Amino acid sequence: MDYDVLIVGGGMVGATLACALGESPLRVAVLERGDPDQAWPRTEYDIRVSALTHASMRIFEAVGAWEGMKARRVSPYRAMHVWDATGSGAIHFDANELGEANLGHIVENSVILGALRERMAQLDNVELISPAEVVSLDRDSDAARLLLAGGRRLEAALVVGADGLQSRVREAAGITTTGWAYDQHALTASVRTSRPHEEACWQRFAPDGPLAFLPLPEPNLSSIVWTTSPEHARVLSEIEPSAFLDELQQAFGDRLGRMEAVGQRGVCPLALQHADAYCAERVVLVGNAAHAIHPLAGQGLNLGTLDAAALAEVLIDAARGHRDIGSRSVLRRYERWRKGDNVVVTAAMDGFKRLFGSQLAPVRWARNLGLRLTDATGPVKQTLIRRAMGLSGDLPRIARSVASR
Repeated sequence: MDYDVLIVGGGMVGATLACALGESPLRVAVLERGDPDQAWPRTEYDIRVSALTHASMRIFEAVGAWEGMKARRVSPYRAMHVWDATGSGAIHFDANELGEANLGHIVENSVILGALRERMAQLDNVELISPAEVVSLDRDSDAARLLLAGGRRLEAALVVGADGLQSRVREAAGITTTGWAYDQHALTASVRTSRPHEEACWQRFAPDGPLAFLPLPEPNLSSIVWTTSPEHARVLSEIEPSAFLDELQQAFGDRLGRMEAVGQRGVCPLALQHADAYCAERVVLVGNAAHAIHPLAGQGLNLGTLDAAALAEVLIDAARGHRDIGSRSVLRRYERWRKGDNVVVTAAMDGFKRLFGSQLAPVRWARNLGLRLTDATGPVKQTLIRRAMGLSGDLPRIARSVASR
């Protein structure tokens, strides 16, 4: 065989898996269609960022990529303020209440990917093949084979689909999905405000969707994620900056003072999708190829990094035990481990989206009361935030604290 593992998709989750398999006995190739610009330093901020949990940070530490991210730029957040635009309900989380230095980190996607690619290049057992476009996938009881555009053929014991929402690997393996498109788009941009963000995340839930301000390294600069209707998102992406800032001010209020400047704006449609199976013979799915969720709590990448860490643990354990890493019996351990948690989080995010989108008076009353009660109940609030931070749950070994590994 050419390789033991072929990872189709060299984005953040695929690259995390490759790094997690680094320095193992397995021969790994990562196939990526494009070749993103990894030049650094950059003066402008990426319009796409991720809110990394402690579990994700530990994974990146363990695979040797976190130092590269810190050397570029990361922004810890130490508090979170959430409130309902239609009532008095609000909840506040603070790292000090948990005895932690922070609740997590806001990191640009280009920073995450750049550091992971840098680490991949240092690993003798990992090869990046780019550009590479998969034309077909063929499997039998002994191996999986990929045909690439241009005629190159590759054979491995296992093919991993890390190729996103429209996964060609998932389709070729005959794995079906369940889900639906939301009638919402997310607009992202960097915004400068007259008041500092205070290393806090600020999120206002409005009827048409949440509006979040996520802190960037500069004290008065935040990355926004504005979820709204497709028509409104299109208008917001096209109007003049001054008009956009006026709309943003009206939607968010003055908690961060005046909206002073906005950078490049981007828009993407939102959808829920979940694979009905995570594996087939010699094929397995991770990240958005397996599950895509509403971004209102910023958990999408964190679920993907946990997928990558769990799958790497399963494959390395199987290889050390001289088991076939592409067999259903091995891959089912990963599926049982990750699918249940992912289904729960996916359903919870969908439920929150519908709860905060409802304008029925009893629902508004109930959610505002729920926010106030949760904020006042210390043990419940701490349990929720510790789980969201990746400090509890059935975590892969490299996602746990050093003391518990």
